[in-house]
Amino acid sequence: MRIKEGDEWKAAFSTPEGSFEPTVMFFGLTNSPATFQAMMNDLLRDLVVEEKIAVFIDDVMVVTETEEEHDEIVCQVRFTLGWKSTGWTQR
Repeated sequence: MRIKEGDEWKAAFSTPEGSFEPTVMFFGLTNSPATFQAMMNDLLRDLVVEEKIAVFIDDVMVVTETEEEHDEIVCQVRFTLGWKSTGWTQR
């Protein structure tokens, strides 16, 4: 998850090699899991509202009655999250 432009200094740290301002959030930071959960809920809102999936942090549970519907929902989730080519084939 990207840190808001201009707020990078808030997560800055120093090492013997110099100071660094990260551009993405560390998951050890306070509220990172809550922020990630909110992002996942927002991205997958339509499927959550339709009760086709349940999301907890980075776990997505698909709830369907048929295998065909399951495959369709999995493809929708993968597309929404940007997983375009990881070997999933629809039956």
